[in-house]
Parts: sequence; structure tokens; C-alpha cells
Amino acid sequence: MDYQSLSFTELQDLLVQIQAEINQREKAEKAEAKSKILELAKAHGLSLDDLFKQAESKVKKPVEAKYRHPSDASLTWSGRGRKPLWVQELLDQGKTLEELAI
Repeated sequence: MDYQSLSFTELQDLLVQIQAEINQREKAEKAEAKSKILELAKAHGLSLDDLFKQAESKVKKPVEAKYRHPSDASLTWSGRGRKPLWVQELLDQGKTLEELAI
């Protein structure tokens, strides 16, 4: 197709037609993929609930605290990520992480 010979209006109309065709094909391909996925799951004796329950069951539990403030037991830190201000303040005062360990 020679795009150079088309007018501005014709090019805009063609763009609209192309976008409509892209949307239609995308819907068709997604429907076909969904059908294939369902067939494959059914062939292996799986339901969609079986597939999604596995993903949901991987809930991360909170990391246990490794360090506690000596005078305020409600302040804890797991040792991961950035040091809380209270840890840094105690380290600046000469305490060690071993002294703060639970």
C-alpha cells in the first residue's frame, strides 16, 4: 500500500480502521488463549480455583524482631532494611547491636 499517495483525511480514516482491527484481533486472541488455558487445566484435572489458591497461599509472614530497645520493649527491629532512629541513637551512644539483641 502506498501511504504517500493518501491524503491526511484518508490516513486518519485508515488509522481508525487499523485501531479497530487491532482491538478486534486482541479480543479474539485473548479469548483463544483463555480457552486454551481452560482446556489445559481441565486436561490435567485442575480448576481455576486450584490454580489461584496456590498463588494466594504464598502469604509472607512478618519477620521476627532481632533487636529491642533496652528501656522500651515496644520498639523492635528485624535487622532488615534501614536502621530505625532509636537503633542509630543507641549505637551513637556507644551501645552495640549485640547489646540490643533479643
